[in-house]
Order: sequence, then structure tokens, then C-alpha cells
Amino acid sequence: MGDVAVGARSGHDGEEHRGNPAEADGSGSDGAMTTGNDATGDGAPQDGQGSRTGGAGDATPPPRKPRSFWTELPILVLIALVLALLIKTFLVQAFSIPSASMENTLQIGDRVLVDKLTPWFGSEPERGEVVVFHDPDDWLAGEPAPNPNAVQKVLSWIGLMPSANEKDLIKRVVGVGGDTVECKGTGPLLVNGKALNESSYIYPGNTPCSQDDQGGQFKVKVPKGFIWVMGDHRQNSRDSRYNQSDRNHGFVPVDKVVGRAIVKAWPISHWGTLPVPDTFEQPGLSNQQSSAASLTVAPEGVAVAAVAPALVWRRRREERLRSDARPKTTTGQR
Repeated sequence: MGDVAVGARSGHDGEEHRGNPAEADGSGSDGAMTTGNDATGDGAPQDGQGSRTGGAGDATPPPRKPRSFWTELPILVLIALVLALLIKTFLVQAFSIPSASMENTLQIGDRVLVDKLTPWFGSEPERGEVVVFHDPDDWLAGEPAPNPNAVQKVLSWIGLMPSANEKDLIKRVVGVGGDTVECKGTGPLLVNGKALNESSYIYPGNTPCSQDDQGGQFKVKVPKGFIWVMGDHRQNSRDSRYNQSDRNHGFVPVDKVVGRAIVKAWPISHWGTLPVPDTFEQPGLSNQQSSAASLTVAPEGVAVAAVAPALVWRRRREERLRSDARPKTTTGQR
């Protein structure tokens, strides 16, 4: 008797009678009962007509069926690929070391992560940084080019594998725009008249300067908008010294720089950061202020910001599914 009015209230005066038996002599007059619906003795509306009356708000919708894992997998893979492409394009990209020119700082086969974000904020390469840059003017002429397969090319393009671009080089910046860089005899290397102590990163047994007539002895002034780069394996690196006959006279245009190498990521046994050596911080070397120092944490922060929307979407979706699946009490039922 108590559920005779389920799903069949007319929308007025129904609250007083919810769940209470109706008076026999007032069932057709107080407006709290059915409107055009006949009720059987057990209180159930006939022919399902109760769903078409004013009690539509009381009906419980069927719970949503969660998508299966295999249905969601392509969506998750697509999101991962888009994020990887965005990160590789704007934040961080992996590169593989193909030669010995940066030993022992970097070994052949090492994978490094390159910060590509800070240049977007106007930061330019600083002395002492290890940078990746596009070949300025056929520096790699005659070098064997890698031949990746189709899968490697795709994975490299989206950033899931180190870059397979044979036109990229990695060296250490020793001079920036306005600097005078000089090598006499076996060294030390002079920057703006200050001797650099390079023992912490130069290949063991190498001298800071090379005694040869192909470019090992030099004195240059770096133009604005360019950098002067040298490998840490000084006697085994074809760097700015040995490309002074190119159209840039051995200088690398800043707009050719991809970014700064910040971490040795692989193999795990070689893992480590690539900080600027202390010798480049010595007093009097330069009065220029570094713009990169305040941006060193930017790649991590923006990476979190890029992933956050996907995480929020996923959480809200799970909460909505849980809410739909939760049992609901129908108004008027006990």
C-alpha cells in the first residue's frame, strides 16, 4: 500500500502524502495521486505509464557501463603519443652520442636529454654548457650517416627514441658573443684573457690547446649572435677550431642551437647531470649575467603542466562512473 504513488506524483501537494496510505474517500480529490494513471491493488502502475508523468525526476537512470580496457587503450596510446610529440618539440629531446669528441664527459652510445624549453624564453647558450646544434656548414662532410629503419625514424620523430638526425653535433661552449678566445702552444685556453682550468672535463692526457697548423693555434673574437665550441676530447674533435674556413669562420649561429644537454640518461651506469664547470664562474671572466640559471627547473614544471589536463580528465571521468554506478533511492519508496 505504501508505494502507490511511486513515479506518479502530479507535482503538487505530493510531499505530504509520500509513503502514506491514501484515504479511500479522497483518492480522486486532493491531487496528490495519479493523473490519468490507474493503480492496481499492489500499487504498481499499469503499462509502465508512470514514467510518462510528472515524476520523471524520480526515475533512476541505468548505470553507465564502464568502457573496457581494450576500448580505452587506443585513446591512452594516442594521448601518450601527442604528449611525447609536444614534449619532444617544446621541452626535452633525447640524443645519442655517435663519436668520441666529448669523451670522457660523454661516451659513444650515451643518451642525453636536451632542454629545448629555455630558448623559448629568450635564453642563449652560456660558457661551459654542453649544447646540441644543427650542422652550421658541412662540419659533418665525409662522416658516415646513420641508416635507421622506418620504425626507428617514427619513434625518433615523436621523441620516444634518440634523434636519428645525422646533421646534429654536440660540443661545449667556450665563448659567446663579445668574447675573445685564444690558444697558444698547449694552453691553457684563454677567454677574455682569463686562463681556464679544464682538468675536470678534458680527456685524460689531452692538452687544452693543440699544436698544429690546421687551426689548433688561434685567437678569435666571437661576434654577437654566435658561439665558439670545442670538444672535451681536444685532440680528437673537429670543432670550431677546424672549421674556420666555412662561411661562419668556425662560429656557430645561436639560432642553430637545439638546446642544452642537461642529463646523461642512458645507460644507467653513466647517469648524471651536466653542470657548468666552476672555471667558467671565475671572477672577471665576464660581466654578463646568465639568463639560464633561473630557468633550470622550467622543463620539469612545464612537463607537469602538460600532463595535468589528462590526469584531471581521467579523475573526473572515474568519479562520474562511480557516481553513476552508486545505488540511488527513489523518492517515495521505503
